[in-house]
Amino acid sequence: MLDRDAHVGVVSEPRRVEVEKGFLKFFAKATGETDPVYFDEEAARAAGHPAIPMPETYLFSLAMSAPAKRGDIFDKANGLGVDMARVLHGEQRFAYHRRIYAGDTLTLTTTTSDIYSKKGGALQFVVQDTEARNGAGELCAEMRMVTVVRNG
Repeated sequence: MLDRDAHVGVVSEPRRVEVEKGFLKFFAKATGETDPVYFDEEAARAAGHPAIPMPETYLFSLAMSAPAKRGDIFDKANGLGVDMARVLHGEQRFAYHRRIYAGDTLTLTTTTSDIYSKKGGALQFVVQDTEARNGAGELCAEMRMVTVVRNG
């Protein structure tokens, strides 16, 4: 069982990630995107974008590529220390405030917002919220991830 009092409110260290054009194209292709703005810089500019835009759900991949040292769900020393074999992906939610493009550098910060139990503690739900800010410190996106931990 996870200790709610020890983990709720923990804020990760800021992590910087580069939004790389090649990975955006790969992700767009892998998710079945067909709009040329996600593959071709000229098409993106013709559509009014300064560069190839980031597909909306790619923020999850960026966050996974830069795991937090403090508050990470799997880190035994500085995080929650959950065994990956006990984890289910429960929910993912995104809120965008500014468009994100290839070439941007984002700073991600994750807060463990809640931990609650169901089924008499057999399932615990870990709610983590991640903010993505651009180089100017402007909030670009927020992501909420709910991880289900099986305790039985």
